[in-house]
Amino acid sequence: MRKPYPTDLSDAEWSYIKPHLPAPKGHGRPRTHDLREILNAVFYLLKSGCQWRLLPHDFPRWPTVYHYFRKWRIDGTCERINRSIRERLRVRLKRDPQPSAGVVDSQSVKSTAVGGEARGYEGGKKAKGRKRHILVDTEGLVLKAMVHSAKVMDFKRGSRRF
Repeated sequence: MRKPYPTDLSDAEWSYIKPHLPAPKGHGRPRTHDLREILNAVFYLLKSGCQWRLLPHDFPRWPTVYHYFRKWRIDGTCERINRSIRERLRVRLKRDPQPSAGVVDSQSVKSTAVGGEARGYEGGKKAKGRKRHILVDTEGLVLKAMVHSAKVMDFKRGSRRF
């Protein structure tokens, strides 16, 4: 048993998230790592901002954590968990679980040419890099987040579906 980090899931949080994780397939090698520990490692990484390779040794190895994170991001598990938590919070606030309005904002970020969306140049902010677009409901809960080249104009974003 390891000493807990402040970012670790509580028992109540884990009991809520666990049903939203994909069930193991009936074939292949059995899991050697607890999915709760994988999520704890992901939350630690996201909160601390450390690099994958600098994940503390008391978590599963970084390639294992990255494998699950990438798989869940691609198959929509992360979005399903976010949607479920957002809907639950909206019900607690006595709001309709599905928002009827949202707010879009963007931020240009200087970045290197390594990986991800192609970089571009935004003349208004004189930034060469990428642009983060985020859509939130009126409570400030995230509905969608996307990364584009900085050359994508904000008024053009509104003409396409988020």
